[in-house]
Amino acid sequence: MTGHADIDTYKLNKIFTAPVGDLTAEQQELLNEVKASRTTPRDPRFPTTNQSNHCWNRYNEWLVCLKSTNDEEGCKAMRFQAMKICPTIWTDKWDEERGEGTFAGIKTE
Repeated sequence: MTGHADIDTYKLNKIFTAPVGDLTAEQQELLNEVKASRTTPRDPRFPTTNQSNHCWNRYNEWLVCLKSTNDEEGCKAMRFQAMKICPTIWTDKWDEERGEGTFAGIKTE
């Protein structure tokens, strides 16, 4: 039976099938970053294809982390998960609303 790591490698190789020519160190680093990038893990609390509630929850979980720890660096992974599942236009709007004090979610100040 094929291992989980083999399946992940197979899926990744299907995405990156064209041979890549010579790359600079910076380009290789960026390519490796893209290959290693993953979306937020599946959350059984949000079983539908409409992930708007999942997005809202991830964003607010990040804010709860910020509020309880006051450690932006420590909460960076949670912010990353929110940014992966949420449309940028939403997170930009929410960030702006937080700055203005009109955000409807978790208050960090």
